[in-house]
Amino acid sequence: FEFMLTPGANNGLGIRTPLEGDAAYMGMELQILDNDAPIYKDLKEHQYHGSIYGVVAAERGHLKPIGEWNYQEVIADGDNIKITLNGVVIVDANIREASKNGTLDGKDHPGLLNKSGHIGFLGHGSEVKFRNIRIKELK
Repeated sequence: FEFMLTPGANNGLGIRTPLEGDAAYMGMELQILDNDAPIYKDLKEHQYHGSIYGVVAAERGHLKPIGEWNYQEVIADGDNIKITLNGVVIVDANIREASKNGTLDGKDHPGLLNKSGHIGFLGHGSEVKFRNIRIKELK
């Protein structure tokens, strides 16, 4: 999918989530965030753009400037999650391994290892534009 952030934008991509409950914990939330906004200067490493919220920190420094379109690809293959942002792999993690000694945020993520569920954008009230959203089943 492609996305364009506005200043201070905060959103997320929920994957393998149920229809009820907090997607960051009952499924998995992949952050979509304006990393450079002053209001986010004190976030923890696992809260910045591309991170598997609370579990795996993404490599930073690959977002395009505010107002430009970014391209992101997510491959969720069993326990392996790979996130590519603008041609750079920012997460390549096995979530079972990443959480076996507890999560980075120290919280319980009961849906982290869900094998299936829903996909959705998790708005937090700020404007983010999306286009060219494609979902493919892995075989």
